[in-house]
Amino acid sequence: MTVGRMVSASGDTIDDAVVLAFRGPQSYTGEDVVEFQVHGGPAVLRSVMEHLMASGARQAEAGEFTLRAVLNEKMDLMQAEGVLAMVEAKTERARRQATFGLTKALGRRIDEVYSLLMSAYGDVTAVLDYPEEGVELNDVRPRLREAEDQLRQLAATAHASRITQQGAKLAIIGRPNVGKSSLLNALLGYERSIVSGTAGTTRDYLEGQLEIRGIPITVIDTAGIRDTDDPIEAEGVAQARDLANHADLVLFLSDQPGDLSDFERETLDGLGDTNLIRVQTKSDLTPESVETTSGWLPTSALDGRGLTELKDSVRDRLLGSADAEELWVGSERHVERIGVALEHLERCDGASEDLMALELQDALEAMGALLGKSEVSEETLSYVFANFCVGK
Repeated sequence: MTVGRMVSASGDTIDDAVVLAFRGPQSYTGEDVVEFQVHGGPAVLRSVMEHLMASGARQAEAGEFTLRAVLNEKMDLMQAEGVLAMVEAKTERARRQATFGLTKALGRRIDEVYSLLMSAYGDVTAVLDYPEEGVELNDVRPRLREAEDQLRQLAATAHASRITQQGAKLAIIGRPNVGKSSLLNALLGYERSIVSGTAGTTRDYLEGQLEIRGIPITVIDTAGIRDTDDPIEAEGVAQARDLANHADLVLFLSDQPGDLSDFERETLDGLGDTNLIRVQTKSDLTPESVETTSGWLPTSALDGRGLTELKDSVRDRLLGSADAEELWVGSERHVERIGVALEHLERCDGASEDLMALELQDALEAMGALLGKSEVSEETLSYVFANFCVGK
């Protein structure tokens, strides 16, 4: 480490700087690297860059430092994808998942599956290659089933991983004056939407950003849904329904779930159950002697009751069974390669030995490409590093 003064070719002072030298192969890229730490003003940075490039340096390509690390075998491709996931992580949950890529934990899990397939492939090919030796085929199907089960478990986490990395859209829908804006404000922790006793106050939708159980969420307060002759309000109702249909999860609100209007029932039936939570609002006004309607989660934006349970339900619906899994796959490349491997494993069921060998070979090729065990194509490298920033 050296502290010195940066000067131009003409001798003018540019800035005082700390200069750090990282010698290969111990550096991040595996090559000799020099780092300049200068003051962060835009004019300073612009002048430093101009003089460095005038001296023969060039601007790095997006992700070039990490690409060089991969090419110099300082890290594998899955670790490089972990770097991008770490940079893009918006929540603690997303950051934690990114570390599994960086530390090779995810790679080791996938490598275990690869070893199972390789073992089975070796047994099958031994029988095919040496028929005259009387080699008997060991039962490889238990290993194939185990490999298939593990890959399915990983594939099932892809949706949760995407939600955690990119965020989810949560639509709040219900008739006018049912407490949608109050719930939005309660979830956000501040008054984002105007609350009024007058029905139909919200005719357009409002959005707010929050984090629920480690998931970045855009929550949308929609216009009240009801049958109306007002063309402006009708447009807001249509928009509310459309937002609900395209949301990752819908909170359908009612303060009287046992007395829904035909319009409400029609809307509710059109949403299905997979991405829906039925929420009973204004529970603070409901006498304790009155039982909660089955299938509805009682809440109160006024005193906060039920909000903890609501947040837990949002997490469970968005993450599903993946919440119990330690390792997730999030990259589209991972999902695609695992899907290809699963297709070939499914074809092994009931296949003859020679066909099974071909299917296992293709499954191994897919897994090998995922792990970087085979030669990585230029197309794959371009895909992986397309979203990196210049500084990485």
